[in-house]
Amino acid sequence: MADKAGLITGGSSGIGLAVARMLGDEGYGVTIAARRPDKLEQAAAELREAGLEVNHVAANMVDEEDIKRMIASHQERFGRLDFLMNNAGLGIGGAIAEAETKKLDMQLDVNLRAVYLATRDAIPLLKEAGKQNGAMIVNTASIAGKQPQGWLAAYSATKAAVIALTEATGKELANDGVRCTAICPGFVDTPMTDWIRGQVPGDEMIRPEDIAEIVRCLMRLSPHAIVPEVMIVRPQELAGSAGP
Repeated sequence: MADKAGLITGGSSGIGLAVARMLGDEGYGVTIAARRPDKLEQAAAELREAGLEVNHVAANMVDEEDIKRMIASHQERFGRLDFLMNNAGLGIGGAIAEAETKKLDMQLDVNLRAVYLATRDAIPLLKEAGKQNGAMIVNTASIAGKQPQGWLAAYSATKAAVIALTEATGKELANDGVRCTAICPGFVDTPMTDWIRGQVPGDEMIRPEDIAEIVRCLMRLSPHAIVPEVMIVRPQELAGSAGP
């Protein structure tokens, strides 16, 4: 069994899958969780074929019991939790005046509530690891949380809240050896950005592997170096236009 272990939500593709590969390369056992069992099983198989130690859990982040089951499955498989990445998220565009309550609630539940609940239920394990060699929480926010966007109001609000939640969590756990960072990227070449490809080609987007390398860098910092948030933008976004 691996000496360290990490858990990643939204781990079946994009950023989550790239970070899972990186963790495996660093010697971590990895649990990946996602909503769609078929896609999750395919991702887990790919990681295992690469020689990585992988546990996978089909879980809907809207369901509190699924979140608890996810944490329990990880603990049963690996017995420890050194790294948690709350990466699952969704964005639904549209004008506030035309927004459906159901779509608002989905974004609040997945993007914010699930981050809070997964963090809450993982804290005992993270504290235990923190007392040994340190532990880390990484939350996937967005540049939209720093530069809120019209027609992405709910998404922008949830990601701004994730940034605040990350900093607050970091303050609560600072004396327990658990570091917390919110990553705020612009457009990343993942299925979540398919809607914008007519305007922003995939080859002009940030790579999921770029995010994984940022996480690798964070993991290698000394315990005395705290990075509350990281913004990652494309050259075009420096002018002020944001993306998920």
